[in-house]
Amino acid sequence: MRITSWGHAVFAATVIALGLLGLIQGGFTPVFEPVPKGLPAHEAFAYLCAILCLATGLGLLWQRSAVIGAQVLWIFFLFWTLLVKARFIVLAPLVEGSYQSCGENAVVIAAAWVLYASFATTPSGCGFAFAIGDRGVRNARVLYALAMIAFGLSHFFYLDLTAPLVPAWLPAHVFWAYFTGVTYLLAGVAILAGRLARQATALSTLQMGLFTLLVWMPLMVAGPMNAEQWGELVVSWTLTASAWVVADSYSVKSAFFLGKQGSENRGRSALSGAESRERRRRPDNLL
Repeated sequence: MRITSWGHAVFAATVIALGLLGLIQGGFTPVFEPVPKGLPAHEAFAYLCAILCLATGLGLLWQRSAVIGAQVLWIFFLFWTLLVKARFIVLAPLVEGSYQSCGENAVVIAAAWVLYASFATTPSGCGFAFAIGDRGVRNARVLYALAMIAFGLSHFFYLDLTAPLVPAWLPAHVFWAYFTGVTYLLAGVAILAGRLARQATALSTLQMGLFTLLVWMPLMVAGPMNAEQWGELVVSWTLTASAWVVADSYSVKSAFFLGKQGSENRGRSALSGAESRERRRRPDNLL
């Protein structure tokens, strides 16, 4: 097993659950929606998405397959977003909801990218050099920050949809809608500026987790949820699990490279020991 953090474990389990959900439903899970109705081989693509989620999620749990699992998940979600969701931005660049939708996938992409960047080893000069190591992790954080800005703006553009979601026991629903929007915006700016970025990522992750806990969980407990509410719950939890991985990249960075560096250090130690024994066996004039 190659579990580097709690966020990694929860994210892998979430991706596996998305795959199982897609296979059980025989359709696209909410993280892939909206899908054009005229998409050729619609059902086949739905099963493909489910199988890829299941395979890559399982792959993230084992050391030998973690790199390829993270890479495939990262590339697949990236291309899916560009080919399916980004078209709405092209068609209606002034509609903020299109950026919000792409931002949701961007958070998943950022999580897969962080894991891939942390696990991968590529010779210098390779075309994927921008995506691995510290540089790759930084780029993934930038993508995450842009998603936070999109989330923040959506709270202002769609206040009439956001405010009613605030739990009834909290007063001043409009205030909390604006407050969460501002915190997302500030988190995105902080991460891009590199100022309090670790705290901003952790707090934005907590905010998404609280949204899942305080808004969607009570609805699930209260009674039957409609398809749209179930979809929102799935997306909200997926965003929380994905953001957790990005947040962990600040606090457990050394753990990401522990396996690689540990093996290198063990190799150097073994070599040093062998050289030392060899020198003791040599005559003094050969030292």
